[in-house]
Amino acid sequence: MPNDTINVGILGCGVVGGGLYKVLTDNAESIAQRVGRPVLVAAVADIDWDRPRDISVPEHLRTTHAAEIINDDSIHIVAETIGGLKPALDFVLGAIAAGKSVVTSNKEMIAKHGDEILTAAADKSVDVEFEGAVGGVIPIIRTLKESLEADQIDEVMGIVNGTTNYILTKMSVEKLSYEVALKEAQELGYAEADPTDDVEGIDATNKLAILSAIAFGRRVSVEEIYHEGISQIMPEDIAYAEKMGYVVKLLAIGRRRDGDRLEARVHPVLLADTHPLAAVVGPFNAIFIRGRASDEVMLYGRGAGAMPTGVAVAGDVIDCARNISRGTTGRVPCTCVGLADIMPMGQVRSRVYVRMRVKDQPGVLGAIATLLGSQAVSVASVIQENSDGQTADIIWIMHEAQEDQLTSALAAIQSLPIVESIPARIRVEG
Repeated sequence: MPNDTINVGILGCGVVGGGLYKVLTDNAESIAQRVGRPVLVAAVADIDWDRPRDISVPEHLRTTHAAEIINDDSIHIVAETIGGLKPALDFVLGAIAAGKSVVTSNKEMIAKHGDEILTAAADKSVDVEFEGAVGGVIPIIRTLKESLEADQIDEVMGIVNGTTNYILTKMSVEKLSYEVALKEAQELGYAEADPTDDVEGIDATNKLAILSAIAFGRRVSVEEIYHEGISQIMPEDIAYAEKMGYVVKLLAIGRRRDGDRLEARVHPVLLADTHPLAAVVGPFNAIFIRGRASDEVMLYGRGAGAMPTGVAVAGDVIDCARNISRGTTGRVPCTCVGLADIMPMGQVRSRVYVRMRVKDQPGVLGAIATLLGSQAVSVASVIQENSDGQTADIIWIMHEAQEDQLTSALAAIQSLPIVESIPARIRVEG
């Protein structure tokens, strides 16, 4: 019947699940108008209903057993907001097997098991949506899958982790050390007690796998994406970068290269301060897209949080509800064909910033430049800073070179008696 209610079951009532519940309940009337039928939360599952929350879920909607939602024939859409792989993957596959559409904000699960999940959904003629998995409130998945689907995308590059962007902003603006900025991020709830996934680039790697698969039409293996974090970034390198017209950002970069080869990498970069992404500060996310017809597009917004991510997940719920209301599924199917050929990092060509601590004496620059030239690495600019009469910092910006050639050159340079250390090597973009 046209006016029958579409029922939603939520798995997990943490930050995202709580945000989703609030959006769906607070905006129930306007959502019903947009769908043409009421869309109501029928049940919420969580293993611990005693922990503090900013929302209150009525007792009759609560359960501690996900199976009660998965096996309930009156529930049409299951929203998974637990995170991680286990037991979330089993719950999602179980919901699909039970004939329910699924929405999720679980980037690790989609990055590593998206093909399995989407294949299962197609076999059961149900929908799987995951807008909230990348970029919080930013509608990047829908933009790539629908708004720009007629274009050939050559590049996606973005700040997709708010924790690291907050830390780097604090290090730049307030001149804090990495350790102090991280502690502040943890106190404000931007970073977990164990921040490894964020600060070492793992979270951004999962998100890049999803973005690249959609943008370039190939499945992307997370294990093949090169990643570095920000834990080794030093305040002096941020200061030197600013002097030269750059900011330091952790970027997820996906690029189409020769033929069907792709670059897929996550690491800190010196980004030209004129680039649109350079102005993105604090816990915000932004994603820059370059298409052959569309040229340059950038989307910006809050990358995490209960309400921003809750809105993104609720939007997926509405999409699923509209399809259910009209008796259709798979309107925007998975378009990935085959596995992407990811270029090994050693073959990637990029410009690089290198800081060396060297003895302050004649002939140093010439000796180092000779070794760089032997590996076909040419110098774009060089400055000397922070001399105490005995040692000095030499900061090099290299012209575009192949990674393995630069690595070989730096290994040879490190062995020179005139070189005390090479404390920083950061790639340059923009």
